[in-house]
Amino acid sequence: MSAPALQIRGVSRRFGQTRALTEVSLAARGGQVQALLGENGAGKSTLMKILAGALPPDQGTMALDGEPFAPADPQEARRRGVAIVYQEPQLCPDLTVAENILLGAEPSRYGVVDRAALRAHAERALGLVVAGQDRRPIRPEMKVAELPAGDRQLVAIARALGQTSPKVLILDEPTSSLTAHDVDRLFEAVAQLRDRGLCILYISHFLEEVVRIADRYTVLRDGRVVGEGAIEGAAMADVVRLMVGQDVDELFPRSERERGDRLLTLEGLTGRPKPVAASLALHAGEVLGIAGLVGSGRTELLRTVFGLDPVRSGQIRVGAYLGPASPARRLAQGVGLLSEDRKGEGLAAGMTIADNLTLSKLTGLGPAGLVLPAHKTAQARRWIERLDVRCQGPNQLIDDLSGGNQQKVALARLLYHDVDVLLLDEPTRGIDVRSRAQVYRVIDELAARGRGLLVVSSYLPELLGVCDRIAVMRRGRLGPARPVADLDQHAVLMEATGA
Repeated sequence: MSAPALQIRGVSRRFGQTRALTEVSLAARGGQVQALLGENGAGKSTLMKILAGALPPDQGTMALDGEPFAPADPQEARRRGVAIVYQEPQLCPDLTVAENILLGAEPSRYGVVDRAALRAHAERALGLVVAGQDRRPIRPEMKVAELPAGDRQLVAIARALGQTSPKVLILDEPTSSLTAHDVDRLFEAVAQLRDRGLCILYISHFLEEVVRIADRYTVLRDGRVVGEGAIEGAAMADVVRLMVGQDVDELFPRSERERGDRLLTLEGLTGRPKPVAASLALHAGEVLGIAGLVGSGRTELLRTVFGLDPVRSGQIRVGAYLGPASPARRLAQGVGLLSEDRKGEGLAAGMTIADNLTLSKLTGLGPAGLVLPAHKTAQARRWIERLDVRCQGPNQLIDDLSGGNQQKVALARLLYHDVDVLLLDEPTRGIDVRSRAQVYRVIDELAARGRGLLVVSSYLPELLGVCDRIAVMRRGRLGPARPVADLDQHAVLMEATGA
């Protein structure tokens, strides 16, 4: 057997009193996809940042193709052949797609950027990851700020594949914003890179993806390696048990739900530029799913309902309230939005967990309109415990949490606000198996208590597991909602692609 392309021995890393990694060792070979599994906070992202040169280890050694590997910064790591795609795309929003893909490695002639070569190189890189006629194309001249979150992730992957010829490619939750069609295209590219001898480290919370694409797996728990082996023949129930340290209960709980009055009604709703046409009725005690490809207009639909995007025509009725409204007004009407872009608009960076959790509703946190820190901390601690947010306490900065735990804080804010209609855009993006089960349980409890939930998700098993009805969006047009009993993944995907 060939020597490992990447060898990690006894790597540890501490942040203050928190041990993120403790004597982690693993070997990954060229021509293989090695899955790195674990819950949020298990240490996966910390290990990847060390490999990418973004963090130094406190102790331990690394080797690349048998040579010592201790990058001083990300630039040296890339030069040595390690490329990483983070879960949150590291892009410059005011630059074009082509400029982002070739950032720092722009082709030039006589000291001037060669725009034709830049575009051609970007198109080749995009061709590795972007699906074709069934989705809105990503053009090299588009500004990244114009792209939805899923397209930004595709650009980030294209940059990693197209800027250098890496020996080790690290993919950190690369499909968290992608639909099944885009995942298929991405996996084709990953398989081709593996067949050419590339070593690929693949981080994902979707075990069905791991079974499909990976050759081997390593499981981290609480910063330590607790198991590893070949994917072929491995029992996923045993892998999950290694990840969480215990058995996970039923993933998609379903309590008895009683469908009540209409909470939200859309009639011929059009926005700018999407949705093109959307009509639906969401009832109390119901979970209504919105499926579709990235770029189909699902996110724009939720943003238009919540008042973040303008209404061009049509009607929105929330209970007895008719017409468009501002986000503040929607919250007052009992409508809350969980954004898919938690970094950009879902959370307030630089503020504490308690601040983020209570920011939309400061009443009741003290007498005479005052906000008492003790009251705010008590409320935050309640929701931290309910959603099992892995943190040091309510006063920890939100930026210090893993992506999955940040997502749980964003969801907790809606629960704290006690809204009647929850607009959830990719609610389990970047969340591990146990945390997803917790979110699904919360969704089920809310529906059983008479809340109405409108859920956008690119993960079809999630929609089929938690929803009562599903409507499919294609090119900005929302189809009729049908009972999940009448649907399966194939039927939903066929409708989403127009097949």
